[in-house]
Amino acid sequence: MPPTTTAPDTDHAAAAVLEVAERLHSMRPEWLAFFREVLGVDGIVRRTFNTPDALVRFECTPHYARIREMLDELRDRERERPVERDSQRVITVRMPSVLHETLKAEADSLRVSINSLCISKLMKLVDGEGRLELTGLSHEGTSALPPPHSRPAAPAMAAPVRTAKKRTGADL
Repeated sequence: MPPTTTAPDTDHAAAAVLEVAERLHSMRPEWLAFFREVLGVDGIVRRTFNTPDALVRFECTPHYARIREMLDELRDRERERPVERDSQRVITVRMPSVLHETLKAEADSLRVSINSLCISKLMKLVDGEGRLELTGLSHEGTSALPPPHSRPAAPAMAAPVRTAKKRTGADL
């Protein structure tokens, strides 16, 4: 048997990383989650093999080849799923940049996408407690808003009236 090209410490670390990857793979995550947790910038591979030389040595091992096979399998599995055309909708939300940066930082710290974080926060509003808050009711069923006579009256604002000029063939 030819001598190994990696040090015993590297072999042990590579086996430990592969074990973690196999456990995660057995849970059938989405390929992107697997990639992030195993091969991503903050993944176990880069945390374990934290020098360029160590990383290159690991990438030449059968352990790394097996991790790539698991990643390819997860990607193929997602490609084979039937695409549901009506399963998602897209909205655009305009917000101050400071709010966006706060959401981005929170999502990064939780290791989720901003989209996932926002959906989670929206779902909390839609649940029973959040719905009560949106309608102005407290948990006890009484209004959380002050009585109407003690609230300042909202300024009356007339809606702008838009009149559209009828377009003729010459205008088009």
